[in-house]
Amino acid sequence: MTTPPSTTAGIGIPDSKLVREATELVRDTASDTVYHHSRRVYFFGTLRGLSRGLYADPELLYVGAMFHDLGLTDRHRHSQQRFELDGADDARSFLHRHGVSAQDAQLVWEGIALHTTPEMPWHMAPEVALVTAGVEADVLGIGREEIAAQDLAEVVELHPRPEFKQRILHEFIHGIAHRPHTTFGNVKADVLERYLPGYVRQNFVDTILNSDWPE
Repeated sequence: MTTPPSTTAGIGIPDSKLVREATELVRDTASDTVYHHSRRVYFFGTLRGLSRGLYADPELLYVGAMFHDLGLTDRHRHSQQRFELDGADDARSFLHRHGVSAQDAQLVWEGIALHTTPEMPWHMAPEVALVTAGVEADVLGIGREEIAAQDLAEVVELHPRPEFKQRILHEFIHGIAHRPHTTFGNVKADVLERYLPGYVRQNFVDTILNSDWPE
């Protein structure tokens, strides 16, 4: 097995028990697509942060990045809450078991829970904002211009993205098709509307008009 470089694009991954166990948990639980995506989220989030003068605790950001899509996996196949909450809850429990303070664990929880909510994370702590920054760069291409071409190439060489656009859409469908109601008010409704036969997007206006309140 080839030993990964100590740094990629000038960014290191903390060599700690917490980080090693987080890596093992996600590697054993998630698909190759989700695993490599999650690692890229850490690198791209860190790099976008550096371009903006934002610095997150590397361990906390790493756990946030690695756990952010864990709710899509078979680990949560029967869950009926939003997949973001599944990953966030997993991360907080994991950090508590490793003696991380409740305050720091909450930051990681917020970073994962809000990573599909545009804009808001950017107004919060770096540990929250940079999870979204990494996701935006890897999935949507937002902020790629903030990362040097050589740095992008180094990260992708370490964690390739073969057919990533289609494969990550498949992961989204697999993780949320059994709980379509959780996409209300969420970008993942777009995925189900495109790919899940019979799915009807819940409409916010209809929800107001059809509420139990008499006019």
